[in-house]
Amino acid sequence: MAELLYRIGRFSARRAWAVLITWLVVLGLSVTAYFTLGGALSSQVSIPGTATAKVTDQLRERFPSASGGSGTIVFHTADGAKFNDDQRTAIGALLKSTGELDGVAATTDPFTTSQQLAQQSEQLKQGEQQLEAALANRDALPEEQRQQLDAQAAKLENSQQILDMSSQIRMVSVDDTTAVASIVFDKAQMDVTPETKEGVVEHVTDGVPAGIEADFSNEITQSVPQVLGVGEVAGLVVAAITLLVMLGAIVAAALPILTALVGVGVGVTASLALSGAVDMLSITPVLGVMLGLAVGIDYCLFILNRHRRQLLDGVELHESIALANGTSGNAVVFAGATVLVALLALNVTGIGFLGLMGTVGAICVAVAVVIAVTLTPALLALLGTRILTKKAKATIGQSRAGKIPTTPMTTGRALITAVAGLAVLVVLAIPALSMRLGLPDGSSEAADSTQYQAYQLIEEKFGAGVNGPLLVVAELPQAVTGDAALAAQAEIGGRILAQDNVVAVAPIGQSSDNELIAFQVVPAEGPNSETTEQLVRDLRDLSPLEGDIVLGVAGSASGNIDISEQLSDVLPIYLGVVLGLSLIILILVFRSILVPVTATIGFVLSLFATFGGITAIFQWGWLGALFGVHDPGPVLSFLPTILIGILFGLAMDYQLFLVSGMREAYAHGAPARLAVRQGLHAGRTVVTAAAIIMISVFGGFIFSHTTMIRSLGFGLAFGVLADAFLVRMLLIPAVMHLLGKSAWWIPRWLDRILPNVDVEGAALERSHPVAHPAAEKEAVTADR
Repeated sequence: MAELLYRIGRFSARRAWAVLITWLVVLGLSVTAYFTLGGALSSQVSIPGTATAKVTDQLRERFPSASGGSGTIVFHTADGAKFNDDQRTAIGALLKSTGELDGVAATTDPFTTSQQLAQQSEQLKQGEQQLEAALANRDALPEEQRQQLDAQAAKLENSQQILDMSSQIRMVSVDDTTAVASIVFDKAQMDVTPETKEGVVEHVTDGVPAGIEADFSNEITQSVPQVLGVGEVAGLVVAAITLLVMLGAIVAAALPILTALVGVGVGVTASLALSGAVDMLSITPVLGVMLGLAVGIDYCLFILNRHRRQLLDGVELHESIALANGTSGNAVVFAGATVLVALLALNVTGIGFLGLMGTVGAICVAVAVVIAVTLTPALLALLGTRILTKKAKATIGQSRAGKIPTTPMTTGRALITAVAGLAVLVVLAIPALSMRLGLPDGSSEAADSTQYQAYQLIEEKFGAGVNGPLLVVAELPQAVTGDAALAAQAEIGGRILAQDNVVAVAPIGQSSDNELIAFQVVPAEGPNSETTEQLVRDLRDLSPLEGDIVLGVAGSASGNIDISEQLSDVLPIYLGVVLGLSLIILILVFRSILVPVTATIGFVLSLFATFGGITAIFQWGWLGALFGVHDPGPVLSFLPTILIGILFGLAMDYQLFLVSGMREAYAHGAPARLAVRQGLHAGRTVVTAAAIIMISVFGGFIFSHTTMIRSLGFGLAFGVLADAFLVRMLLIPAVMHLLGKSAWWIPRWLDRILPNVDVEGAALERSHPVAHPAAEKEAVTADR
């Protein structure tokens, strides 16, 4: 591989303009493919085959009117006064016209509905009064009339029971300042297009009467998150400053950022071109941007740094580029391969959207690797020595033997570092013991967003459970109609209402075959609360009811619970796959048993420390004001799985660039403990810069307005911080010092069968020796 990359580097350097133009053409083609083939992105997370998905499919087939996606509009008076008649009439007319929009199946006028419920209640009272009068003379009536009277009494009793069960469901607040209207779409929630949602928002916003404000729930306003905002740009600025401090030249500092942006442009647009053929979650391209920028900058930096050192040693330009590509470029390819394997392994979870996220991330990383070993050499050739400062150019060819450590760290220091580092990681990981998984709701949106305002108004005026009602479906063994259907609704609804944490139950319809009854169930707390989660389980455990009545639960809260549980179930499996890959890869690279074991244990420690940090901030609310967490809730359900894949690849990158230097020193005869210090000294500068760059890029996404992106950005930034600085640069060197020579032990039989990976390209350096001017001058002087 090293020899191949050497040839690619030399070819790219000699055909620099051709390579540059080729990449610009590729970028143009990928952008064109995106605009011509790309489709709409989805903001709804779903997993086929879950209990909720099965109920939704059942409704779609047998009860189409109850299967469409829905959203909520909250109307409220701007001054806190009660609605007047003109406002009520105007809102009703606005909702009627909204129901006529393309993609909208129906709307619910809260004022008309409330009036109808009040009339229904009054009619029941009148019916009860008439019934009481009739029952007073029951014994004097003929048998047939007595039976009719009993049937009427049973019907009124069931009707009153149903009305009582749903009495806590209100559409207009008690203080008459807020009203909730429902919008029902003609397609399932996942299939509602952004254009349909935007049409509803625009139509309602333009038609809101004077003195009234309208806020929209998550289901209507969820959209594609912003890829690059102020925070993300700030992250790039910090990365640029880091590069400038390390490299000293503006041209050199700009090069990694330029190649990374080209890579992101190609990788993300090519991936988005697939969105027309497959359902893609809206956060997926953002993940591609994060990874593409971070690894793209780092991979270019590794090759650039090697090339600069060789230029200063007096190596000819094209030869230096080729050698840097064959040595550091070889390490880049290997490091990128570990990230690719980890991301593609997300497909083994069997969860479609998660596997697609991994695949898109892998595409962006693969593009970053290819650009690093082709476009970087081409640009280096075009820039020549301009990547060096004037001061550095004046020292080209001079001897620059640095201060190489000649003594190892003390054992006492190594012991203290190991114990202290382990203690810090364990303390950071403690909050992870209470981590709960879920999906974001309106409470996690930005405080100034319409989704958050709608969520808070509903919770304040109607109760927290109205933000996440459950849809319970009862499948009957046989069809029921008329009074029998009313009795079934009352009986089943009563059983549901008797469960803990249920506020109200209301029948919302019956299937055309009269064998399916649907109920709206309002829980006591919000969709992400533990009590609502328990309620879903209790309702499912209640099935089947007497008479073989089977219950199913759906709705956004139920779907979130099912998705989180399934992701929790696959998490250990995926972690096991990643850890197994870690051991195999590291054994191949370092030809050792204990080095891979310690590296893998270090990865697990930094991973759980990251989980702990995420839990403390996003679930417990610690430092919430700093990270924009105003309403703590469960951790994003797929975040731990995504973090395992990405952080594993990045951790192996840092392990490779640091420990390979230790192995090289040890192989050249340095004592094992001294080799640890020399390897750390050789790689710490570039690894420190690379880690700071990654933290800056990932950290920029913490300030996104989308909660999914905020938690993902924080998790990646904190994970790199913990792994690079606590594990790779402190804990691992200390442990390897304590292990001494035994760190490099490997059974002879295993050593014989392992292939020679040669990640650092040592064989290439031996086969392509270069003459340094300083060395030649010394040789001439000696001859004289």
